[in-house]
Amino acid sequence: MSFDTLLPVLLSPWGLGILGLCVGSFLNVVIHRLPLMMERQWRAEGAEALNVALPAEDAHPLTLSKPDSRCPHCGHAIRWYENIPLISWLVLRGKCSACQAPISVRYPLIELATGALFVACWWRFGEHPTTLLWCGFVSVLLAASAIDWDTTLLPDSLTQPLLWAGLIVAVLGWGSVSLRDAIWGAVAGYLSLWSVYWLFKLTTGKEGMGYGDFKLLAALGAWLGWSMILPIVLGSSLIGAIIGIGLKVSGQLREGRYVPYGPFLAGAGLCVLFAGRDLVLSWLGWM
Repeated sequence: MSFDTLLPVLLSPWGLGILGLCVGSFLNVVIHRLPLMMERQWRAEGAEALNVALPAEDAHPLTLSKPDSRCPHCGHAIRWYENIPLISWLVLRGKCSACQAPISVRYPLIELATGALFVACWWRFGEHPTTLLWCGFVSVLLAASAIDWDTTLLPDSLTQPLLWAGLIVAVLGWGSVSLRDAIWGAVAGYLSLWSVYWLFKLTTGKEGMGYGDFKLLAALGAWLGWSMILPIVLGSSLIGAIIGIGLKVSGQLREGRYVPYGPFLAGAGLCVLFAGRDLVLSWLGWM
């Protein structure tokens, strides 16, 4: 099958949906391993500074590709046919084939969410090669959100490439905003939360958010333009308030009453993306 024949199939809703399931399976690896890789790097830097030996568990390589996936309960090596997105989880009934330990339902949910977002990108942008860029955009947002929710960390290895990719897409004219809008979007995104951070810290002596939030909003601004910064901030505050109240009512609010802000920024960014600039600005009465 030639590339010219394959591309329309890939860019169809079914093709993008299947691609999204496969990418979602990889995102599960990123969400699980990237924080562990970051911790290893910090320990290595600390050990070097203190001139002490690394812990024994850090002697084995850990990357996104090595070692092969294994059951965390019994160490069973996951075979290729046990790692088919969504299907394997359903066939295995959510349990390890060796020890019958439960496999978290979040794995298929991440795969389904990625597939649904890829189809949503097709709905928003059509059967065009640049749709794949937006699929990459939503993939990074999903992975960053899940990591932030689990660990309250927004890795630079996700937010910074997303920012630069948005600027490069604008330079090449492949995105939805001009280079001018993308640059000012990145600037406005970073400085807006940076200003809130320092105002809150100087007023209360506490840190209300992390630097990763600044970088994530800067990346959203690079992709979506400066005019979407305020709608994203307002939308993220609304989403955060709703989820925070829900967690408090259900008794699931984490200790210290801290809820990471990154997932709400990402969620608001996705809402703005799929609603479209004109509709969002009309909501605000700017059009």
